[in-house]
Amino acid sequence: MKRLEIAVPNLNDSFSRVVLDNVQYLIRFTWNDTAQRWSFGLFTMQKEPLAQGIRMVPRFPLNLQITDDNFPSGVFGVYTDLENIGRQDFINGNAIFAYISAKQEALS
Repeated sequence: MKRLEIAVPNLNDSFSRVVLDNVQYLIRFTWNDTAQRWSFGLFTMQKEPLAQGIRMVPRFPLNLQITDDNFPSGVFGVYTDLENIGRQDFINGNAIFAYISAKQEALS
């Protein structure tokens, strides 16, 4: 099972291009300073939302409840030993955001 690590920029709100299962998407990372938590969303290249405001919590499949056929079939997750993910934890290496393709799992 190979994971694709996706860099979370050192910004409170950002869009990045990511290729998942040979399809281009825009991924949005947002830091909520009041709630002290990260969230992400996935968009088409035309910025049409597929999912928004998904709370980034440690060691849990983040898109478990998403059933949209246009959403990638793999699993997003945060890899860390921390109980909560702070503002700097992706930058300092305490947490890793990643995608595991369902297609790769099936080939393993």
